[in-house]
Amino acid sequence: MNVWIAIGVTAIGCYAVKLAGLLVPAGALERPLVRRLAVLLPVALLAALTAQQASADGRVLVLDAKAAGLAAAAVALVLRAPFLLVVAAAVAVTAVVRAMTG
Repeated sequence: MNVWIAIGVTAIGCYAVKLAGLLVPAGALERPLVRRLAVLLPVALLAALTAQQASADGRVLVLDAKAAGLAAAAVALVLRAPFLLVVAAAVAVTAVVRAMTG
């Protein structure tokens, strides 16, 4: 029964968030600060999710091959490499570290 309560609360919460977005006046969304935040927010959320997935296993901090691949991708980004090269560097470094550590 608790699962159905959680599903119902989640559905109501999602609907409320959608409704709140529709009720925001258009003038508030045209402000420069709001526009800049709207552009940067998805990037920040994706970066946070990537960092969490690469460095955590449940509630424990883990530094393994994924962290090495993430570091290689960060270095490639600092060097302004193309996106496919960034992904390839991360994959290659992760594979090498996993092969070396077993």
